[in-house]
Amino acid sequence: MTQRLTGRTALVTGSSRGIGRAIARRLASEGATVVVTARSMSPSRSLRDGQEHVLEGTLEETVQLIEQAGGRAVPIAADLEDRDQRAGLIDAAADAVGGLDILVNNAGFADYSSIEKMSEATFDRTLEHYLKVPFLLSQAAIPHMRKSGAGWIVNIGSSTGMSPIRPFREYNRTSGDVIYASAKAALHRFTQGLAAELVDDNIAVNAVGPSTAIMTPGAATLLPEGYETEPPEYLAQTVLEMCTLPAAERTGLVGFSLHFPWSQGIPVKSLDGKDELPRREPPAWCNPNIADDGLRA
Repeated sequence: MTQRLTGRTALVTGSSRGIGRAIARRLASEGATVVVTARSMSPSRSLRDGQEHVLEGTLEETVQLIEQAGGRAVPIAADLEDRDQRAGLIDAAADAVGGLDILVNNAGFADYSSIEKMSEATFDRTLEHYLKVPFLLSQAAIPHMRKSGAGWIVNIGSSTGMSPIRPFREYNRTSGDVIYASAKAALHRFTQGLAAELVDDNIAVNAVGPSTAIMTPGAATLLPEGYETEPPEYLAQTVLEMCTLPAAERTGLVGFSLHFPWSQGIPVKSLDGKDELPRREPPAWCNPNIADDGLRA
């Protein structure tokens, strides 16, 4: 293994399962000491459309997977909807591992509903998770990164944050993802604007989203039956690539998980970093607003 992140420290939010767990494992496989965080140490409960759902996966399981592969991880429970808990998360993470080089804003909330039927509470909660929380955590992380002379912030975006394919697909007519997608579009713009503000401090800010979708415990009820999904390894690899170069060389990008490695000829490794996965061409039905180089057009 190349161990490109040896000596680096990282915080990955929403890393008890799914995409966050995959990213934490991949960063750890390259030598980073990773702080993994989620709402609690036990399986999470998510309220959607008035119904409570228990989502499998815990921080302890993520730590075990990382340690079994020879890496190091530290769990910190923090509810990002709680003002006090999120206010102290960055400093707690930096204290636990001796600084903070990498921040991955992955934690999220999705409760799809048509505009006509969506509650104001769901609207507010969606915007809080995908714009306010990344703003607050990035704001708190900047002094730590500036102090060390370098840093990397990666926000998890989405192809839904781009204009929908025309003529409108059935998905766009019926999925109810408009507010989620609007929040992701705002996150893309936040990424690019913050990158401009921090490039002279050698702090890179990039966004990475799935080229299609990734099946996770949280997304299972939102994806239509039969929807073609992609393995999380390609997104985790793309996030890693956004955490390895100085800001002057790679910042302000909105990249996509199948397109970026494919177009750049980047080998994709397993989450433990030991095996190389097959090259995976993006399917033809992906959003055409993703450019050939794997970035937002």
